[in-house]
Amino acid sequence: MSENHPGQHALAQRLLPLLDLTSLGEDDTPAQIEALCASARTRWGSPAAICVYPEHVSTVSRALRGTAIAIASVVNFPDGGEDSGRVSRETRRALAAGANEIDLVFPYRAFLRGDEAVAERVVAACRDACGENVRLKLILETGVLVEAGAIRAASRLGIALGVDFLKTSTGKVPINATPEAATVMLDAIAEAGGRCGFKAAGGIRRIDDASGYLEIARSRLGDDWIHPAHFRIGASTLFTALHDTLALPA
Repeated sequence: MSENHPGQHALAQRLLPLLDLTSLGEDDTPAQIEALCASARTRWGSPAAICVYPEHVSTVSRALRGTAIAIASVVNFPDGGEDSGRVSRETRRALAAGANEIDLVFPYRAFLRGDEAVAERVVAACRDACGENVRLKLILETGVLVEAGAIRAASRLGIALGVDFLKTSTGKVPINATPEAATVMLDAIAEAGGRCGFKAAGGIRRIDDASGYLEIARSRLGDDWIHPAHFRIGASTLFTALHDTLALPA
């Protein structure tokens, strides 16, 4: 039987409870979502949340009954539309079905053309629909914003509007999470006192990749800041890598 490299088991154990185990396939079935939920109950612990499309929230709610795993769903996804009424309705439906975390796509196209008021209305509508007890993650789509200045400005806007997390990407565009974008976002979070959390998502498949984001956050906000209330990684393939590492002798 193979063995872990020194420290790999401990790193995998650190990352598992920070994971948003995600399935956002267009052809996901209830049976596949139930299997995903079953896989989340490992002998080493559980991920922070399972993230699915709104139509699968009720399935996840039933499958996770009795666990502490959060139920996350996406709204305004993946297009980042500009209809605040639609966003409010989608959010209320997801919450009514059992979601307790919402991942909202920022209206990044409006923001890029300078229409900050549209972006503010959409985020504010979702924040109002969530209320105080639902964790709201704002997906900036940094691979489309591209420039550090735009990512920084969008981050600051989200923080000012009271989102609980800034998230890099939908995973549905050519460029998703990057260390460079994460650095800009985490700097903005640190400048605001670390109240807002950070979630890296999109293309993070290997433990070493996830560890890189962990280190960027640690260097800016300290080791104590890194826990599920502040730091997440959204992924699916990464979960398999963590599971396989934890199954080997430490």
